[in-house]
Amino acid sequence: MAKVRVGRVGEQIKKELSQILQAELKDPRVGFITVTGVDVTNDLSQAKVFLSVLGTEQQKEESLKAIAKATGFIRSELGKRIRLRITPELQFQIDSSIEYGSRIDQLLHKIQEDGNPNV
Repeated sequence: MAKVRVGRVGEQIKKELSQILQAELKDPRVGFITVTGVDVTNDLSQAKVFLSVLGTEQQKEESLKAIAKATGFIRSELGKRIRLRITPELQFQIDSSIEYGSRIDQLLHKIQEDGNPNV
């Protein structure tokens, strides 16, 4: 039963963080960001937020630094929007799974076109 609640809270945090990052955060260093996932601990005290950032590696690092600097603001906004006893501590990480999946897809298409297993 607790796992269901943790999952629902994680999805709600993901939804609210997406809105906060796109609408409320006014830092010019933050590029186009998508919240791809949120892992919440069972006691709801910590949340790992996975972000997908569009751009080069340098732009990704700048965006992550800007978000890390604004973590207090983001957490307070989240606390206003979601009623929990304790607002979870937020840890932001770059999610590279989309790029990894895209690379695998490109390799598979190349193999299919060439018929060459050596890539």
